[in-house]
Amino acid sequence: MKSDITDLSIYDYFVFGAMLLISALIGLYYYLTERHDSDSDFLMGGRQMPGYTVSLSLLASFLSALTVLGMPVEVYYYGAIYLYDILTFTIVIGITGEVYLPIFYRLKITSTYEYLELRFNRELRLIGSVLFIVQMVLYTGIVICAPALALHDVTGLGLRTAVFATGVVCTFYCTVGGLKAVILTDVFQTLVMISGFLAVIIKTSIIQGGFSTIIRHSIDGGRLNFWEFDPNPHLDHTFWTMVVGGTFTWTSIFGINHCQVQRYVCCKTRSHAKLALYLNLLGLYVVNICAVMCGLALYSMYRGCDPYEGHKISSRHELMPYLALNILRAHRGLSGLFVSAAYSGTLSTVSSSINALAVVTIEDLIKPHLNQPSLRSLSLISKATCFFYGMVCVAMAGFASIMGSLLEATVKIFGMIGGPLLGLFTLGILNHSANALGSFIGLVAGFTFSVWVGIGSYVDHPPPDESLLLPISIVNCSYGKSMYLNWTRVLEQPVLIPWKSTQFNSYNYLNIYWFSYLYLSPMGTVITLIVGSIASIATGGKNQIIDKNCLLKKEDTILLYFKKEDEVEGSEITQLA
Repeated sequence: MKSDITDLSIYDYFVFGAMLLISALIGLYYYLTERHDSDSDFLMGGRQMPGYTVSLSLLASFLSALTVLGMPVEVYYYGAIYLYDILTFTIVIGITGEVYLPIFYRLKITSTYEYLELRFNRELRLIGSVLFIVQMVLYTGIVICAPALALHDVTGLGLRTAVFATGVVCTFYCTVGGLKAVILTDVFQTLVMISGFLAVIIKTSIIQGGFSTIIRHSIDGGRLNFWEFDPNPHLDHTFWTMVVGGTFTWTSIFGINHCQVQRYVCCKTRSHAKLALYLNLLGLYVVNICAVMCGLALYSMYRGCDPYEGHKISSRHELMPYLALNILRAHRGLSGLFVSAAYSGTLSTVSSSINALAVVTIEDLIKPHLNQPSLRSLSLISKATCFFYGMVCVAMAGFASIMGSLLEATVKIFGMIGGPLLGLFTLGILNHSANALGSFIGLVAGFTFSVWVGIGSYVDHPPPDESLLLPISIVNCSYGKSMYLNWTRVLEQPVLIPWKSTQFNSYNYLNIYWFSYLYLSPMGTVITLIVGSIASIATGGKNQIIDKNCLLKKEDTILLYFKKEDEVEGSEITQLA
């Protein structure tokens, strides 16, 4: 169904094209000015990146069009409870900076999964690498496809054109510019994304007579629901699911996912690496607050006429572009700025994924089979691998665009893989007794359980009122002759009545297939840890000899961060000697 919003103007296309062109030119600049004489220079930026630049790249790698287009819609339907992500990210970044970062940086690894070979054996390294590749190819295809699907009906922007342009530009600057180009474009694209958020927030505030009006409407509509502490694990949006479930989910991304690890291990010192991580936390605060404010602005504008129930859009995911283009189209180029913000989220995530996939493939799958290759050969292989994965991800996006049911499934696959892998790395870092066989058994148990629950959730769906959708209205919508029929239909829908957990008996309460998707990663992590620890002890893990550099040490704590830089670096060199 085509939206009633006018197509993008020539000025909007100019702004969108300028964003793509600048991104491509950054890659071309590094191709012409930088010498990529080795794969380390191309894929790791020579390990000389400053912390403040990397911090914005870490932020951009987290952001995607799903954040720009999806999170405000979640706030519109479920409320500002998403602000609890601020607490979640604080915990996650603290854990990452004090548990995982010190280990990876001290070992000077290129691929995150190299750690698994140093701590356990090569077989576990290969398993981790393959799981990561599958995870990221599927996810990256979705990230490319999602904004194109959401913006297609609202803007008139061609679906195939958008997917192709995004994929080609991203693949180009990744292939010719390397990690330095990816990081600098991440910085540029982060600024574009935040500008898009601010344009919507400011314009909506002006229309509504100030942000205080938006807050008042949100209070009246029950959108400021910070008091939701229901422990029911079936609910997707409560304090416990957002903080407890979210902590495990995001730690599997910031702590051990190579897209993020690659960023902070390419910093020139460990102090710069920690600086990048903690400055990134401030950026996460800003983005989270902006997304929530956009969601509240969305509700304030459409509190009396939900565009989806009013048949103005064909999907709830089109709500944010519908609002943005509705309020910004009177200003030349601003609609194009919002579209650029959505696609900047896509470019930053996809470029990070392509670069990370190339690193893992070369280090874990290709290099071990090469007999002393030259640095020049490795550089060419790196570029070819980036190009290959760019094309694979574009193809995956095209496949996802015609197989819509795969979208939700692929996002769940991301959680199924991340949780058990987090458990595997945590076993190696914190458990002195963990050995290769026991950890493998734990990984298999955690992965099997996660897949079982993930697939089971599709077979045994929770009831629709389980989602705690907040009340919506179409009382101010205009439908002509069909108005009475549509109004009656919506009134009969249970989503207008907030759900109460007392509707479920104790048997249903413990149905793991109905658990929140945010609990999928914690379940996989905990089972991997428990089974892996027991299996390791049973197979003689306490008698093994371990490289102490693969374990967390007391000097890895935050207190060491405040020592002089030369003391920190000298300590690390001594430990590696």
